[in-house]
Amino acid sequence: MTTPVTVPAAVRDISAASQTVSVRAVARSGRRRGELALFLRSRRERISPQEVGMPPGPRRRTPGLRREEVAQLAGVGVTWYTWLEQGRPINASAQVLDAVARTLRLDDAERQHLYRLADVPQAQRGADRDDDVPRDVPAILDALDPLPAMLLNARSDVLSWNGAFADLLPALAAAPPERRNTVWYAFTTPSCCNPFRNLHEQASEHVAIFRYRYSQHMREPEWLDFVRRICAASPLFAELWATHDVAPPGQCNKVYWYPKIGAIATRSTSLDLTDQPGNRLVVYTPVDDDSRDRLARLRAHPEFAIAPHRH
Repeated sequence: MTTPVTVPAAVRDISAASQTVSVRAVARSGRRRGELALFLRSRRERISPQEVGMPPGPRRRTPGLRREEVAQLAGVGVTWYTWLEQGRPINASAQVLDAVARTLRLDDAERQHLYRLADVPQAQRGADRDDDVPRDVPAILDALDPLPAMLLNARSDVLSWNGAFADLLPALAAAPPERRNTVWYAFTTPSCCNPFRNLHEQASEHVAIFRYRYSQHMREPEWLDFVRRICAASPLFAELWATHDVAPPGQCNKVYWYPKIGAIATRSTSLDLTDQPGNRLVVYTPVDDDSRDRLARLRAHPEFAIAPHRH
């Protein structure tokens, strides 16, 4: 006779909770596919055949392009596109979605919306795909002086900066574009020449935040290449990357030290740009009067910031 197995209440609760989460996830996925179907159809119907160089043809029952015409222009299979527009659970690559977006003449916001509905992480637009600095940003950066400030993309590439930032971190401002990155600078600059004094306190958090952003771009070649290169260049980064820790972005205190100036303690604040998702303004504010005075002194003697050595 088989003895009945009693499942602990805690296990039953976890199982029930898991099933609830699974049901909700399926429901969200279904809604997203439904939205994708309606969105693609609406974008297709607003484009006339003449706009894309195709004859209007007789007896068109619906406005705009037919599904097979979109598939032909995008270079994808008719069945595949039909299933995509019907909201079926099929896999869509970024390359194919790009072709569909071009065919349907989607603008940036519509393209991002398409990617989100198709559940393709590469849809996130950042300076990796568009490094153009918005016209007003340089003026904003200059207006923030004497506070050091810069414009970063999601991967922490430095796209623009003001004079105060260049005086605080001249080596980073002068770095070639492929290495003008705050994460690269922090983890690969030799300790003899790295003014970022409290990196050892914040290294794990920095890497966890970077992974948080990476999770939205993990299929993009530029991000994969960056992670490969920095893991090879920095054993510390590679060790922390292997932990798979993740944390949301937030304010943090950074202390910079120069032998002839002393410690400059700052608090960094990030401000996201609404018209360029992923890009952000980062402003360093001295946390006390001594740090503010030392920053002013450093700016008066920028040579003091060249190749600093730790005491």
